[in-house]
Amino acid sequence: MRKGTSMALVDPHSYADDTQPVTKHLRLHLAVDFERKRIDGRAVLELAAPAGGPMDLDTKGITISAVTASGGGEVLFDLGPEDPILGRRLRLKLPPGTKEVLLRYHTSPEAIGLQWLAPEQTEGKRHPFLFSQCQAIHARTMVPCQDTARFRVTYHAEVTVPAPLSAVMSAGPSGVIEGKGTRTFLFDMPQPIPTYLLALAVGELESRDLSPRARVWAEPATAEKAAWEFAGVEEMIVKAEGLFGPYDWDRYDMLVLPPSFPYGGMENPRMTFLTPTLLAGDRSLVDVVAHELAHSWTGNLVTNATSEHFWLNEGFTVWAERRILEAIHGEEAAVLGWAIGEKALAESIARFGEGSPLTKLRTHLQGVDPDDAFSSVPYEKGARLVVLLERTAGRAAWDAFLAEYMKRFRFQSITTEEFLAFLEEKLPGAAATVNADAWLHEPGLPANAPVFRSERAEALAALAAGWPNGVRPTSEQVGSWSASETLLYLQKLPRSLPAEECAALDAAFGLSGKGNYELLVEWLTIAAGSDYEPAFPKIREVLARVGRMKYLRPLYGALAATERTRSLAREIFAAASPTYHALSRRVVAGVIEKYPA
Repeated sequence: MRKGTSMALVDPHSYADDTQPVTKHLRLHLAVDFERKRIDGRAVLELAAPAGGPMDLDTKGITISAVTASGGGEVLFDLGPEDPILGRRLRLKLPPGTKEVLLRYHTSPEAIGLQWLAPEQTEGKRHPFLFSQCQAIHARTMVPCQDTARFRVTYHAEVTVPAPLSAVMSAGPSGVIEGKGTRTFLFDMPQPIPTYLLALAVGELESRDLSPRARVWAEPATAEKAAWEFAGVEEMIVKAEGLFGPYDWDRYDMLVLPPSFPYGGMENPRMTFLTPTLLAGDRSLVDVVAHELAHSWTGNLVTNATSEHFWLNEGFTVWAERRILEAIHGEEAAVLGWAIGEKALAESIARFGEGSPLTKLRTHLQGVDPDDAFSSVPYEKGARLVVLLERTAGRAAWDAFLAEYMKRFRFQSITTEEFLAFLEEKLPGAAATVNADAWLHEPGLPANAPVFRSERAEALAALAAGWPNGVRPTSEQVGSWSASETLLYLQKLPRSLPAEECAALDAAFGLSGKGNYELLVEWLTIAAGSDYEPAFPKIREVLARVGRMKYLRPLYGALAATERTRSLAREIFAAASPTYHALSRRVVAGVIEKYPA
């Protein structure tokens, strides 16, 4: 509860109050204005039951022009003071018996949930592009709403865009109306979702069907490449259904976004958003889709109630992703995934500090921006807790539990405490056996963390450990390794190497020419930390083109190594930052601020 209030707030990152009316359905009319970089919107909030009195909504950077009730009468409203994290509370004063309320508004050009790209920032270079990123609490920059995962809504949307552009959303398409110089796209989302899963993209787009229920969208220059790269997605869906039950969202479509997208993927239902860095040209990165697909069960079907329970989304999804990979590629592939994830977890714990409360799974984020709390901890530490529970119960019993869990909380948003109560009901004693309390409420990684062993992973680690002593893999070995094996080997190498060893490493693996960004960035991180000048042009190219935070943080971090690399980093950031998403800009600025003076 916030200081000085007596409201029944359900989320430390929302003004939503569960003693007030609750929205059950949104009707959105959105006009996309590229010249002014804003959306002019009409949002109709249909209430779960007729009601009157105060109703608090979340807004950030939104200008409200009018509010009317279901009968057309004016609704009085006031906007609270600006909070740097939450934005401004919009309090509506509803007349008795209100069934729905209409808000007319427009967004801000600086809305953090919307990125506006000029034509030159796209692949085609001909038309502008817009995409949203509403997780964790940025839906309020696009629509005035109760922006908490605790409340779920269905929605209908009509999106008007300039011809010849197209719009896609996290919903089922239900028609197109051609206008004079415009096109209006209609969408319906019949399944209730949290507002962070609202998603919109507008640009010059084409689609390719991959199966009767899967399609990929991309800019014309990328569409064929994307269709080839993701051709096997139907097999992935079938494997996931075999593990977790029927796919409940009707379609699994994907959108490949321009390079400034700050994440690897975003699991928007019916329209997963993906980074173009997955288009490696050899299908070596398509397994990232397994994570976003797994969210269709763990995260979208059963959802964390607030950001304080984020591990319920991501820990379960990393675990589910690796179960899918095991089903497709075998146990060895899953173990390699766990080994690679171990490095990301260790780096996140080191970044926050061993005793940081942000390395707990069950966090307390009052006054903390959830974007600042974002790390690999809820993903990798959370997944390791799930593995412990699975091993304790036995796989068959755990899978049966998971099926009951999905059924019990289907289309609901829950807390850690609700999960634990259900776990105790169905698998008594399991939480105590694994000391779940330590995993959830203590920082760092508990001593009983599961170990993942394979001869292959150990052999790669041993080979990498020999590098300082002149032990090098043969060309035959290198040629036989999968992308995951190569990545694990590179991760185990020293972070700084002499120039001649950098040259030898690049030559042996052909790293600077890799289309696989996982391998390319791992190599460039070593090169940056080694002050290896021949790699500077490639470092500059990658940082100027790609806005994915996963790659920006380690690369800019490695450039802290010397005065020369720090100067290079500042120069690149000054030129590239206007093209980065606001979230990525903030991450990089934070890294550079820590450079030595």
